[in-house]
Amino acid sequence: MNNSNAVEIFEKAPVPKAVLKNALPAMAAMLMVLIYNLADTFFIGQTHNDILLAAVSLATPVFLIFMAVGTVFGMGGTSVISRALGEGRTEYAKKVCSFCMWGCIVVGITISALFLIFMDSILALVGASADTWEPAKTYLAIVAFGGPFVLISNCYSNVIRAGGNSTQAMTGQLLGNLVNVVLDPIMILGLNWGIAGAAIATVIGNVLGAGYYILYFVRGKSSLSIRLQDFSMKDKICSGVLAIGIPASLGSLLMSVSQIIINSQMAGYDDMAVAGIGVAMKVTMMTGMVCIGFGQGIQPLLGYCVGAKLWERFKKTMRFSIIFSLGLSAVMTALCYLLRGQIVGAFLTEPAAFDYAVAFTNILLTTSILFGLFYVLCNSLQAMGAATPALIVNLSRQGIIYIPALFILQAWLGVSGLVWAQPVADILSTALVLFHYFRVSRKMIAGHR
Repeated sequence: MNNSNAVEIFEKAPVPKAVLKNALPAMAAMLMVLIYNLADTFFIGQTHNDILLAAVSLATPVFLIFMAVGTVFGMGGTSVISRALGEGRTEYAKKVCSFCMWGCIVVGITISALFLIFMDSILALVGASADTWEPAKTYLAIVAFGGPFVLISNCYSNVIRAGGNSTQAMTGQLLGNLVNVVLDPIMILGLNWGIAGAAIATVIGNVLGAGYYILYFVRGKSSLSIRLQDFSMKDKICSGVLAIGIPASLGSLLMSVSQIIINSQMAGYDDMAVAGIGVAMKVTMMTGMVCIGFGQGIQPLLGYCVGAKLWERFKKTMRFSIIFSLGLSAVMTALCYLLRGQIVGAFLTEPAAFDYAVAFTNILLTTSILFGLFYVLCNSLQAMGAATPALIVNLSRQGIIYIPALFILQAWLGVSGLVWAQPVADILSTALVLFHYFRVSRKMIAGHR
């Protein structure tokens, strides 16, 4: 999309239209991510082997580390590029975009190699049992080979939105996820490859998604660039991307770490508890992923307003986004609660695992209505370039607050205490992000009057 079209959307379109034009494709893309996450679990569930489901639950948060690192470049690049375009610095935006591409390639290869070298240590850390060890190892060994493509796919599903082309950003993500969903039943059930089939489908989907974005730039469809000759780390390109990207990704990274911890602690009870918490998290993920997509979708619009100093438009965008996101999370939470039995039953056949999953889902849904507000405010901090507050908030929800709460509440309430830690973290982190948003936005707007 050329710059004039981006200006038309970011600066001149009515606020509801601008928000929804950017957010709906991002939400659709996140829905596909959700479906693709559910597909592995669902089709593995059709093997009627809940040990394999437990193995996927153990392996998934480790795999999500790749996605979290892709978010470093994706969210950091989006913030820097959208502000640069708002300031009219197109050449600088091109350099940032190229930095993100080559950063994804180098870092992705490095992480893949580390995963393969330290595989046994990773499995021991996540609490794999004698029964889940080999299937979890098979899954992680295969997906590690797709590491760089996972980073590129997750990065550019965000960065392309910064150039105003939310449809192309959505299309690449939809392509990769749709291919994964189609291949899952073929490889898991049709070819009887089981957990290996799920991993192979995941790799192929990410390769195709990344390939779509690369081809999009190669064909000259964007005003941005991934050419090596445009690569630069000077002029605060590297530090600017990392300053926003690392805080943005820490939420995802710590989510993986905290899931690894909770799975390890659950494994101390039994493998059915591990399968139960894995499915319960999938249920609440339905609300979370949609709200994450909405928050990510509005970030380029907010970032452009900050760069162009359009403070009235910024405030109107925030008001509309907060109201819309609260309604969205309320509707999604209600649907998940009403359908929780049917959703859990689609994945689990073992009665003990089913009972665990329903009980855990009831607990996790108590605060999922806060997701919309939380992610809008988090993305607004990133859009404003408020690196330190964004870092504090993202460290808190899945780290500073959540991880200690896991151990404290487990000691108090046992296995259910492990699950109650998330609602406690949701409430406290939402209060924290509200405080930082009002403090940063008032200071920034007052400073530019």
